[in-house]
Amino acid sequence: MRDLILSSAPHIRSTSNLKSIMYDVSLALLPATAWSIYMFGLPGLMVLLVALVSGLAFEAISLYAQKKENISSTVFDGSAIVTCILLALNLPPSSPMWMVVTGSFVAIVISKHTFGGLGYNIFNPALVARVFLLISFPVQMTSWVKPTGWGGDAVTVATPLDLLKTEGLSAISDKFSMNDYLLGYTGGSLGEISAVMLLIGALYLFVRKVITWEIPITTLATLFAFTGIFWLVDSEKFANPLFHVLSGGAILGAFFMATDMVTSPMTRKGMIIFGVLVGLITGLIRLFGGYPEGISFAIVIMNSFVPLIDKYTAVKKFGT
Repeated sequence: MRDLILSSAPHIRSTSNLKSIMYDVSLALLPATAWSIYMFGLPGLMVLLVALVSGLAFEAISLYAQKKENISSTVFDGSAIVTCILLALNLPPSSPMWMVVTGSFVAIVISKHTFGGLGYNIFNPALVARVFLLISFPVQMTSWVKPTGWGGDAVTVATPLDLLKTEGLSAISDKFSMNDYLLGYTGGSLGEISAVMLLIGALYLFVRKVITWEIPITTLATLFAFTGIFWLVDSEKFANPLFHVLSGGAILGAFFMATDMVTSPMTRKGMIIFGVLVGLITGLIRLFGGYPEGISFAIVIMNSFVPLIDKYTAVKKFGT
């Protein structure tokens, strides 16, 4: 998210502010969120509502504990809402409610406010919560159900990335079509349900100039190129690179989480370096790691390198 750039004078004034940017991101997530609720039904809706209510409550409690002023306006400035929506989209629709509340606590209290609040957190709060839950509660975080539409019966199913990791390429070649990835007929977290809906939201962010191309495009291009090399070498063992771009959380991560303005680089060169490394780490974990998905780990790892990237890609001061 990069219309607000820290730089030396001269400056160009912008009408954008924190609240408008955060609500733009919330609107951009609406198509994917609505579609996932339709596909997963009441369980998906409950995950979203519990994440929002508990997350906003933890935000208010944290602000009150720090004796901040204008608590109500800060709670609804949009930043906590975006974090809660992203957390929900990173969870399975079958998630128990206690786990959703735990995730909200980790995201808002630990990952955000223990670092000083918005603007001071080093890591993306929603992804810290996802990684924490995945490591702490692996069974609940890897229990997937098939999207059957509102009112359908829940049926346990493996995600395409799970099948690829455990059963090999033939397991996904015979089971899924390209439309399944585009329209969301595969199991997964709420945010993995439809590449098309996510891309509609991403297009809105581009039109609104909330994000720029450097991080999301280089992330997905690197993931495509890296996995494509192995596919060209052995297409009977490795999946088509387009599969890796459309499946799992690659699109959600690239457009909505890697671009977080607080935890991503400020310079154009830094953004490109960041995106390339996120895509590379994601590909390495997917192809050779113990987890079927790697985008969350990749973004969190690269968040820690952002100060170093900014230091060595800093723009020279005007006039020097």
